[in-house]
Amino acid sequence: MSRRAATLTLASVLVLVLAVIGSVMRVPYVALMPGPTSNTLGTNDKGQPLIRIEGRQTYPDQGHLNFTTVTYRGGPGGRIDLFTALRGWIAGDTAIVPEETIFPKNESPKQVDQENTRAMQDSQQNAEAAALHELGVPVTTRVVVDGVQKGRPADGVLEPGDEINALDGAAVTSVSQVTGTMAKRPIGAPVTLDYTRDGKKAKATLKTVADPSGKRAVVGIVLSDQYKFPFKIDISIGDIGGPSAASCSPSPSSTNSPPAPSPRASSSPAPAPSPPTARSAPSAASSRR
Repeated sequence: MSRRAATLTLASVLVLVLAVIGSVMRVPYVALMPGPTSNTLGTNDKGQPLIRIEGRQTYPDQGHLNFTTVTYRGGPGGRIDLFTALRGWIAGDTAIVPEETIFPKNESPKQVDQENTRAMQDSQQNAEAAALHELGVPVTTRVVVDGVQKGRPADGVLEPGDEINALDGAAVTSVSQVTGTMAKRPIGAPVTLDYTRDGKKAKATLKTVADPSGKRAVVGIVLSDQYKFPFKIDISIGDIGGPSAASCSPSPSSTNSPPAPSPRASSSPAPAPSPPTARSAPSAASSRR
């Protein structure tokens, strides 16, 4: 065999080996890609309007107002291969990000999925409340426990769904109020929370601990502002989770005057490695305390 033939043979073998390694080697990255788009002024697969309002006069809409999503591939239990990551880095419509960007190391995929679902619900409520506020329609606000962090002081004391009524005797009206109060609290100092669960009032005093940064006092609860609306607003967006999609909601004009509603939305992925799933990115609607 000539030297040239030997060189070509060796190069071919190396390329083949690299191809095999690239196709089977899994990497801790997630590929983000454009997802499906829906017209929020239209209907879902069942022929039902994506946005439905009951108990208030509505008006017909025309045109398109598209709801865009971002899908992902990868994640724990279904990592992408090296070739997929390399193709994504080259492609103009794909972003390759570290796995922990979507799935924090201290949370399971199920926990991420649950948090995204809550974030979507919270964000939709925020959008609905903003629309009604613009209309001058009164909306009642309450602060509710969205989640309790395992191993923190609130674990085993508070539960998701508990309504926080007061913090150290001061009536609670918003998550931002709780955030401001806790920001001034020394780590290790106790806090007293008055709350309502299933219609029954209760009180708990918890000793604060440091958050992961070691700079803030927390008790280990995730709070969100929730609202009581004077009529029903239903947004059917399918299996999409996460918060930025929350802004998908009727605009003020959708309940009071002939102009069309103005839902707006953007979203990003939701846990389910294959096939890619639509979901959205985190919102300021909820807060960990």
